[in-house]
Amino acid sequence: MRPHCERTGVATKEYKVILSLGDTTFLDYKKIKEKREGYGPTGKGGNGLIVHSAMAVDAETGQTIGLLWQKVWSREEKEKAPAGETVEEKKEREAEKRKKARERKFEEKESYKWVEGMREVEKKVEKTERVIHIFDREGDVTEVLEKCSEMENTGGVIRATHNRKLEKNEKRLWQKMESEAIKFEQEIVLSGTGSKKERKAKLAVRYSAVRLQKPYRFEVRESLKVYAVYATEIECPEGEKPISWMLLTTEVVENVEEASTILRWYNYRWRIEEYHKILKSGCQTERYRLAALGMKTLLGFLSVIAVELLKITYLHRNQPLTPASEILTPLQIEVLIAGARNKPPRILTVAWAVECIAYLGGYLEHRQKTLIGIQVLWRGLLKLHDLCQGWLLAKSTYREK
Repeated sequence: MRPHCERTGVATKEYKVILSLGDTTFLDYKKIKEKREGYGPTGKGGNGLIVHSAMAVDAETGQTIGLLWQKVWSREEKEKAPAGETVEEKKEREAEKRKKARERKFEEKESYKWVEGMREVEKKVEKTERVIHIFDREGDVTEVLEKCSEMENTGGVIRATHNRKLEKNEKRLWQKMESEAIKFEQEIVLSGTGSKKERKAKLAVRYSAVRLQKPYRFEVRESLKVYAVYATEIECPEGEKPISWMLLTTEVVENVEEASTILRWYNYRWRIEEYHKILKSGCQTERYRLAALGMKTLLGFLSVIAVELLKITYLHRNQPLTPASEILTPLQIEVLIAGARNKPPRILTVAWAVECIAYLGGYLEHRQKTLIGIQVLWRGLLKLHDLCQGWLLAKSTYREK
């Protein structure tokens, strides 16, 4: 992973503002009964690995740049209850367990991954003018907001999950924002997830500066100033769940344009959800039958492949006339030209390259009106890799003769 992340860091220098999308996914290998060593519980009876990634995207277009950091680990097996334990003994044991958890240092907790990722990203993008970290509700941790405020050239947009106390105010966060007047309405496009199709949503938006009270675990409990952008869906289509986003940000939000920008940035967060989908369904990460150490190594390769597939997919959909050299090496272009089904166009674009790769992956000509799928692209890229190796071997043999 390291070379890819370093290359992404170099690429971010071309942008004034980049977004670092952070998210966690679980890889489940519970069916590998004979190779459990190195794996751990992932919830709901799962057994596998936890992957936390930070992915850079262009703040203006949402186009993927690459991964900046990734951490892979497994949880320890839960302690089994002693035989013959009574109900009272169980309550005492669980109470003691919760007490120990509260006393643990933040750096020792799993939630530290958010701050750890921010620190690692800062090292990679030190010459980028501005980095905005985008997290979902799991990232609603006071230490995360505090770190965003402290770091130079860094900001954060986090979807709130806690109805926090506010300084010198009887109202809590949600009550405070619901009492604010609606400042404007905005229409956004929601990406399709799972069985849900892409759709438009009309949002009523409120925004205000707020001061959050820090929890008792902080020695210095000075309030934390952030801005809240509260967006609720109106005129929601029948059968759809209306969206409701309470976004906390360390960026200044004092007008409609700034609030609208925060909404657009958060909407780009679904890029990393799609990355995880590609990692699991496209690259079929959970189908391998390896011990944990081998899987972690393979995951380094698959993670890079998945993010490249995501980058190619969005370029093809949104910027098809981009030069093919943006996604392919000169050797790959040379091989595609040599094996092209039709005469290549005068200007080689991403659209041309993706179609050539898709046909290598088995894309059917009579399905040209359907979007090119991730698995077809992946198969095509693997075949292109093999063709490039054969091309180099053939050139080497010819020179020797």
